[in-house]
Amino acid sequence: MTPRRRLAVITGAGRGLGKSLVDEFSDAGWAVVALTRTPTTSVDRQHVMAATHDVRYEPTAELMSAIGNRPVDVLINNAAQGAPHAKLGGIAAAGVLNAVDVNVAGPLRLVQALLPQLLAAPAPAVINVTSRLGSVTAQARGDYSDLSTSYAYKISKAAQNMLTISLAQDLSGRVRCWAVHPGKLATGMGQADASKDPRVAARELRELLDSEDRTSPRFISLGAADLAW
Repeated sequence: MTPRRRLAVITGAGRGLGKSLVDEFSDAGWAVVALTRTPTTSVDRQHVMAATHDVRYEPTAELMSAIGNRPVDVLINNAAQGAPHAKLGGIAAAGVLNAVDVNVAGPLRLVQALLPQLLAAPAPAVINVTSRLGSVTAQARGDYSDLSTSYAYKISKAAQNMLTISLAQDLSGRVRCWAVHPGKLATGMGQADASKDPRVAARELRELLDSEDRTSPRFISLGAADLAW
């Protein structure tokens, strides 16, 4: 009997880290459902199925049909939203709310929709791709005070980290829940001095998932020590 091919569901899969994750997991023998906000024809890999899904909305019939009743071994919530940095008087509350919708409510919607498929897998995981900038401990120390980071990004990533903790507590012993800072990636959303290849981060994450580590929750910095919440 042919062994079951593990399944990864990846959001924000059209470019940057998301595309590298699709390539890495499919090359390693996983089946992948690659979710993009707008229709794409760029996914042309064996055992990869593309589906259109905007994480600001409830999962569609198209998405659920792409997954079917297959166990989901890992859900990688990679889609992200920020806002331009602005002085206090110029910060748009709508931009903050949009970032929270994408970075926090989006992953929550998918976990709720896919929970039966996650629980059907032998060692399921939910990965929320976050940022070191979401560390309340580090921000309170002023570690990143020299960076021009928007309120929307910092607030939403801190909230996403709390979502990870809440999910880990709710799903204790059943689903690993990790917040993962991939590093300073050289992508369209990366900082000006970012140099880490997203393909390296994708490989590090896939190897970490293959490990025996069942700690949950974790705030992981790929290639470095875990971060303080």
